[in-house]
Amino acid sequence: MDLEYIKRTGIAAAYQGGKVLRSYFGRTFEVNKKGAIDLVTEADIGSEKSIIEAIRALFPDHSILAEESGVTKGSNDHQWIIDPLDGTTNFAHQLSLFCVSIAFAVKGNIAVGIVLNPISGELFTAVAGKGAELNGRPVRVSGSGTVSDSLLVTGFPYNFKENFDLLLTRFSNCLDAARGVRRLGSAALDLCFVACGRFDGFWEQNLNPWDTAAGMLIAAEAGARVTDFSDNPFTVDKKEILATNGKIHEEMLSLLCR
Repeated sequence: MDLEYIKRTGIAAAYQGGKVLRSYFGRTFEVNKKGAIDLVTEADIGSEKSIIEAIRALFPDHSILAEESGVTKGSNDHQWIIDPLDGTTNFAHQLSLFCVSIAFAVKGNIAVGIVLNPISGELFTAVAGKGAELNGRPVRVSGSGTVSDSLLVTGFPYNFKENFDLLLTRFSNCLDAARGVRRLGSAALDLCFVACGRFDGFWEQNLNPWDTAAGMLIAAEAGARVTDFSDNPFTVDKKEILATNGKIHEEMLSLLCR
């Protein structure tokens, strides 16, 4: 499998999806609810359709897991994992912190990751074993050695009321220990921002594979340590993710497990 060709295909598909998102951004469009605060828009659906069409044109036998349409059956050894609009709530409120996220897995292992913010033009990419890039330039995680010198980022799940006390405890622990904590609303971008050193650590729970697959690889290829809250290696089927520059990982684990 030529992963560079896969990467180019994914980038082209991401730009197709991004084109759809830009066409809707700032305009009036229909917004529906999948849950109390879980939104889906015409842009999500249109972006996903264009991405799948671009991939299917070249790889009709590959399977696809996409946020809005679910699983499209194909080869079990080759799967694309697609979030056509990560940060839908931001998008619906005309905040430009959102992205297209596309990953490619070989026999369940993430091999290629692509995250595109179509408004800023930032394109994060990674191929397993070959490092991570931002607009074609290599990126690396930060060098912060303590949480007190770190800027962290997190997110809250749509069902946050079910685990409110635990979420609040973890947030409070990290807020008290860190230089600052941000909440941007796009897990894929959060992971990419760890990859390029803008944030020193990211944690969240109850995410889906399409939220983390591409960003997780990009962060890891930039030198990040990516685990669950119990320090087990992270896989996209897990519901907890902690990604740090590695230097603050143990300290972050202690804050999340109190």
